[in-house]
Amino acid sequence: MSSANNNKTAVTPAKAMVAAVSGYAMDGFDLLILGFMLPAISVSLALDASQAGSLVTWTLIGAVVGGIVFGHLSDRYGRIRILTVTILMFSLFTGLCAVAQGYWDLLAYRTLAGMGLGGEFGIGMALIAEAWPKEKRNRASAWVGIGWQLGVLLAAFITPPLLSVIGWRGMFLVGLLPALVSFVIRRSMGEPEAFTRHVEKNPQLSFSARIKLLFADRATSKASLGILILCSVQNFGYYGLMIWMPSYLSSSFGFSLTKSGLWTAVTVVGMTFGIWLFGVLADRFARWKIFLLYQFGAVAMVVVYAQLRDPTVMLFTGAIMGMFVNGMIGGYGALISDTFPPQARATAQNVLFNLGRGVGGFGPLVIGMLATHISFTAAITLLALIYLLDIVATLFLLPKSQGNEDSLGAIG
Repeated sequence: MSSANNNKTAVTPAKAMVAAVSGYAMDGFDLLILGFMLPAISVSLALDASQAGSLVTWTLIGAVVGGIVFGHLSDRYGRIRILTVTILMFSLFTGLCAVAQGYWDLLAYRTLAGMGLGGEFGIGMALIAEAWPKEKRNRASAWVGIGWQLGVLLAAFITPPLLSVIGWRGMFLVGLLPALVSFVIRRSMGEPEAFTRHVEKNPQLSFSARIKLLFADRATSKASLGILILCSVQNFGYYGLMIWMPSYLSSSFGFSLTKSGLWTAVTVVGMTFGIWLFGVLADRFARWKIFLLYQFGAVAMVVVYAQLRDPTVMLFTGAIMGMFVNGMIGGYGALISDTFPPQARATAQNVLFNLGRGVGGFGPLVIGMLATHISFTAAITLLALIYLLDIVATLFLLPKSQGNEDSLGAIG
């Protein structure tokens, strides 16, 4: 590992941040352009609502599988090396989406592209944990989370004008651009010194041995369950809201695609601010208390937003709702890095977050069914209930320590 690193530039905190943020931006960009493209894809390929929603669901299921596989490989072979592999896999199958001829081949390409996406969050967060000092780990992890929002914002601004010109097939090709940028950024980087030192001093573990470290004792098992609940609620609420928000605004208020994109973008700006603020607060105060603050805020704001009927009020309230609903992701990377040892860090990040993302993949399906049989308003209101699970998990399952290698993460 160290000999391979000699031919590449050492990873500084800044370079690690650029590598992690660019990959996660690619992830966010891809998922939102898919949300905007679903109506056009449905018309072109004669898909019903369930089939259209399943394209998102199976992308996220692919991310679960990819996250588990690539997380283990990253702990074994290196952060940058496996991140580069995930980019290549995503690029190949996203390109094939542009030439899909029907539902089944598009579904297969989306699932395999999702596998490539699955490694980005967890490996990037592990990279940050090993390149940044522990006392800045929360804000550094939050900045990676902001990468997703940057990708989403870019998608929200460019998709409405481009989609009508180049069509959904052309948009899949546009989706390759962030991947190419991310690949170029990473190709000359070496591995973090902390990771290479750890590999040299410790024996390699099998996949099953790494998974066992997630349940090494009662405290670690409770933490794993609590983190899984938080990641599931986070992704279910996020995808449930963001995938259907353009349709909700269009059907309820007659918004055009461009206007829906603007309203969605303002919500994303609120999310971005919320993530940044979470990192700052969690480095100054107890992280679990900041989680509770955001979770109570999410319950209140989702209920309030669903009752609004004035578009202007919705514009600003959506930003506040976004701050609470998605701001919590700013703490997940640091939470997982603090909880698990280096030899299972990327495995834990990807297994727990992507299992939660797999659960979240059912968000668009559930919201779609509720909207069909009841109403969009009722569907969004019911989303508020899931954040109560977060509150219970934070109070009774999450570790209260942070930023300390002598905590749960000290094993090994």
